Amino acid sequence: MIGSGQGVLNPLNLQLIKQRAQVPVVCDAGVGCASDAAIAMELGLDAVLCNTAVAQAQEPELMARAMGLAVEAGRLGFLSGRIPRRDQAEASSVGAGFRRSLS
Repeated sequence: MIGSGQGVLNPLNLQLIKQRAQVPVVCDAGVGCASDAAIAMELGLDAVLCNTAVAQAQEPELMARAMGLAVEAGRLGFLSGRIPRRDQAEASSVGAGFRRSLS
């Protein structure tokens, strides 16, 4: 909802829209803080429009800078590819969780 600052409420829908769209997809509502912008970009969206979050921030210049950094970080995160979500923990190091004998 525009101006709500509620953030990304339905990431699955945004991913589905992005997969099916033949045009760039811009997150244009609900962005309230930098982490919201990062999440939108991590989902693979092409851009974030963040008027209210900046215009109504206590320090608009700082918020604008934070938004820019978050968009960049989110895009890099998307391009780098996240690890798969799992239902259970899985050690990423060989032998992790095993004690070595001191003798």
